[in-house]
Amino acid sequence: MLAKAKRAVVRRGVAEQDADELVQEAFLRIERYERDQTARSREALLVTAAVNLSIDRRRRDARAPFADVSDLANIADSTPNPAQIMEQQKRLEHARAGLETLPERTRRILLRRRLEGSSYAEIAADEGMSVAAVEKQVARATLQLMQWMDGW
Repeated sequence: MLAKAKRAVVRRGVAEQDADELVQEAFLRIERYERDQTARSREALLVTAAVNLSIDRRRRDARAPFADVSDLANIADSTPNPAQIMEQQKRLEHARAGLETLPERTRRILLRRRLEGSSYAEIAADEGMSVAAVEKQVARATLQLMQWMDGW
């Protein structure tokens, strides 16, 4: 009986998990109805009640289309507020100033590695250095910038 009501609701386009909920609600309503009334066919009454509940739900959702609670992360505005934007711009400016403190060659190597994604071998070949020397330059520059940005 419950399975038949669920199939009827699912055929109307209701999702499986929602169909279970609708059938349960319809069953509870029928139980209350049968306390005072007598039903000729309990199964027919259950299917009709479940289908009517699905229609009511569809109408209610059409009038007031609210987002599902699980969908809230997609609705929330993740855009930073003006104060956050200003703080990020100041932080970026401070980082740029820190880059300026690095020697030209070290800055060039670091930017090629971190921003352009060049391999250590490519940088070493272009700069006429060993791979180990390039790795050390990147490590030292990164450490220096981390210390520069400490507290920001």
